[in-house]
Amino acid sequence: MARGDEQVTSRAFHAPQKGAGGRHADWRVLAGILALAAIALLICGAFAGLLIEGFRDLSGAVDAFDAYLGRIVRFTLWQAVLSTALSVIPAIFVARALSRHPAFPGRAIILRLFALPLALPAIVAALGILALLGRAGYLAAPLSALSGGTWPGIYGLSGVLVAHVFFNLPLATRLFLEALDTLPADQWRLASQLGMGPAASFRLIEWPAMRTAFPGIAGLVFMLCITSFTIVLTLGGGPAATTLEVAIYQALRFDFDPARAVTFTLLQIVLTVIVVLALTRLGANAAIDASLPVAQRKFVMIRPAEALFNAALIVVALVFVAGPIAATVAAGLAADLLRLAGDPAVQQATATSIVLAVISAILSVAIALSLAAARQGLARRRGPRAGFLESLAGTGAGFVLVVPPIVIGAGWFVLLRHTDFLFAAAPVMVATVNAVMAMPFAIRAIRPAYDAAGERNDRLCAQLGIAGWNRVRLIDWPVLRRPIATGFAFAMALSLGDLGVIALFGSDSVQTLPYLLLARLGSYRTDDAAGLALLLGLLCLVLVFLADRLGKEKPA
Repeated sequence: MARGDEQVTSRAFHAPQKGAGGRHADWRVLAGILALAAIALLICGAFAGLLIEGFRDLSGAVDAFDAYLGRIVRFTLWQAVLSTALSVIPAIFVARALSRHPAFPGRAIILRLFALPLALPAIVAALGILALLGRAGYLAAPLSALSGGTWPGIYGLSGVLVAHVFFNLPLATRLFLEALDTLPADQWRLASQLGMGPAASFRLIEWPAMRTAFPGIAGLVFMLCITSFTIVLTLGGGPAATTLEVAIYQALRFDFDPARAVTFTLLQIVLTVIVVLALTRLGANAAIDASLPVAQRKFVMIRPAEALFNAALIVVALVFVAGPIAATVAAGLAADLLRLAGDPAVQQATATSIVLAVISAILSVAIALSLAAARQGLARRRGPRAGFLESLAGTGAGFVLVVPPIVIGAGWFVLLRHTDFLFAAAPVMVATVNAVMAMPFAIRAIRPAYDAAGERNDRLCAQLGIAGWNRVRLIDWPVLRRPIATGFAFAMALSLGDLGVIALFGSDSVQTLPYLLLARLGSYRTDDAAGLALLLGLLCLVLVFLADRLGKEKPA
């Protein structure tokens, strides 16, 4: 009898519910459909604007296929290839050095420092590199003495490469180190018993583990470099070092040539789609987890020469990453922070940034929750339509990877340019685009906890008739509040530091901190830019570390 009751209960649980549980599932599915519709509206609206503008001036769009476009495409691909090689190849050896020395002095601090570039806005890092290696940077005098002339500054391809390596070398190092830390301790114990030297250990143990992760890591870094906007805009230095995304921005804001911008945008979409598809086949994950497992004990004997070489590698990488960060802090502290704090423009930009970041984070978390809920609700149903929607809700976070923010902004810019709402729509566009772009990070934090809570509580809630607000208040919120806070903090940090959309829609009446920082830098007010960079960097770092802390702590 008990067995029959259990079978009936199981069938009732997996069948479409008509009671309170069924209504709850229907609301979850409806929420997911609305979230997918919002994403589709944002992206399809951008495509509509591009297509309408392209057909309106078809000859201008076709004429954009000229030698200048060829140079831009070649530079876009070439800088991405060079940046990937300069980031990934050294990361192999830095990660190996850190892996072979789990007791290296300050290892935990070094790994935390390597996480900082992930939290810094790109424009803050660019300012730090300029403060260190610019024409008037801290290292300008010794570099001028070494070169035998006046140091010209770190602009053009060299500046772009340095900035990309600053961001991606620590990322690739952490990912390779994560792959190495999955090696079982038995392999290291056996290598020690057999007396393997460093070359044999690398060839037989370490490289096979890193080789598996290499295509995905390289593909991810390549995607980040090919869609780089702020770094190239700040450090490119002219037409000779321009990528497609910067060319889109220049065509709309300076040349006001929408037809040419449409051509550039469509080419950028094609390149991004190709990279994302390749990245998917390689199994890489664009939403990186910043945490690392505890280092294992390595049963290896390291000779003094190898230990010295590994220590030198770690120190060089540490100096390379810490240098721009230290220069950012030093230049920011040297600025007149009290005057900046009292500047009405800075106060307005800070308030605007925080308000838009909060709105963006709320939208991002709401979309992530809706997709996670719809995916779980549809899993209780059967039929091809439910399966299709479930797959769509599960992969909805990946849609935004295909279209960079500057592309969405360009599409809506040309769509709204004939209306009176172009610059009035700036807050809406910034908040919505940043929300959708941050959604993959939010859903990564929320979905595992939501799925686990559903598996644990759905059946009991259906039997007891707990649904709606009562279920949210009593059952779901205590479990989900910490993952939601994690996703909210990450989304807010990403929105605070973004320059892509506001670069197109920003104006004197609507300015965020990154936009104001770029304006001050463009008017050669470098001291003000340094102070703003310090303020923006600190805000983003606090939010990211808060998200990391919330993501690690478990509720009692």
